Amino acid sequence: MIILIQNLMNQDFFFMIYFLGNNYGLGRFEGGFFVKDSAKKVVLVVIFVSLMIGGFSSTALFYRQRGDLEKRPNSLHISKAEIPDIGISESRENNQKLMYHPYGRPVEGTLMWENDRHFHEICAKYQTSIRMSAFQTTLPDPLPGEEYNVALAADIISGSVLLPNRIFSVNKVVGPYSRERGFREGPTYYGTKLIKTTGGGVCKIASTLYNVVALANLKIIERKQHGMLVPYVPSGQDATVAEGNKDFKFKNTTHDPILIWADTKDNTLYMAIYGRTKPSKVIWRHQIINRQDFKTIYQINSSLKPGEEKVVIEGAEGMTVKNWLEIENINGEKIRKDLGVDYYRPMIRVIERAPGTHE
Repeated sequence: MIILIQNLMNQDFFFMIYFLGNNYGLGRFEGGFFVKDSAKKVVLVVIFVSLMIGGFSSTALFYRQRGDLEKRPNSLHISKAEIPDIGISESRENNQKLMYHPYGRPVEGTLMWENDRHFHEICAKYQTSIRMSAFQTTLPDPLPGEEYNVALAADIISGSVLLPNRIFSVNKVVGPYSRERGFREGPTYYGTKLIKTTGGGVCKIASTLYNVVALANLKIIERKQHGMLVPYVPSGQDATVAEGNKDFKFKNTTHDPILIWADTKDNTLYMAIYGRTKPSKVIWRHQIINRQDFKTIYQINSSLKPGEEKVVIEGAEGMTVKNWLEIENINGEKIRKDLGVDYYRPMIRVIERAPGTHE
C-alpha cells in the first residue's frame, strides 16, 4: 500500500483511491470523496480495514489538505541545459515559422517554487527531480472571479503525484466547481457568448496542463477545445472542462511517478511536470486551414458621453486549425503525432455607445 500525502482544502479532506489489482481478479477502480475534518480518522480506519480484507496488492491513496505550501521568492538556479528545448511552431499555408505566443509559452527559466522546502521534500520522496516540461499562461484582462478561480484550482492541482500507467482527470481532481469548494462566478463560453458560471475560468488550468503534458510527451486520453479562441494560448493548444461532459485526461506513460506543480503570480499561471527522465524534444505544429471574420454589435450605454465608445468584448475571428506534435527522439529521428483538427466559431465584438450615436 502506498500513501501519498498532499494538500487540498482547509476544512474538507479528499480521498482518492486507486486499486491496481487484487487477489480476486477485480479490475482497477478509481474514486474520490470528501469528508469533514472530524470524520477523517474514521474514514482512514475503514479504508485500512477494507484494504486488509480485500488483499489489494497495490494501492495509492491521495490525502490532500490545502494551505501548507510555503511560497518564497525564487533563489534556486537551474541551468537551461536541464530544461527541454521546446518551441511553438505555427504553419500557415505551408509557410512554417517559429513563434512565441504573447500570453502562452514554455517556461525557460526557474520557477517560483523550485526553492521551496515542501517541493523539495516531495521531489526527494518520489525521486522526481527532473523538470520534464513547464508552461505559463497569462490572462491579458482577467474578469472578476476568473483570476481567483484559476489560483484556487492551481492550489488544488499542485503537488499531485501520478503513478505509472495511471490516468489523471482534471474534473476528478479539481472538480466539482461549486461554491462549496470555494469557487466563485467567472466567465464561461456559451455558444458565441460569454456568460458567468460558478468556477468559470478553470479551463485555463486544463489548457496549461494540456501544454505541459504534450511537451512532456505523455499520452493524452481526452481533450476538447473551446467553442471559440481563447487569448492565453495559441489556437489548437487549449482544453476545456465541464462537469459531466468535458474533461481533460492524460496517462503517465513513463515507468516512474510524475509530479505536477502549479502556482500563480498576478494574472499568470505557471505549471510544470517533474519526473526521473527527460522527454524527447517536442514542438507544436499548426496549420490554419481557414479563417472567418467576426461580427460587431453595438449597445447603448447611457453613462457614456456623446460620441464616446467602449469595447466590452474584443471579439475574435473563427478558425479551423490542424494540429500535430513533432517529436525528436534521442537518435534525431522526427516522429509526427497528429492531434486532429479544431474548429473555433467567431466571437462577436461588443461595443457600447452613448445614446444617439450612429454607426
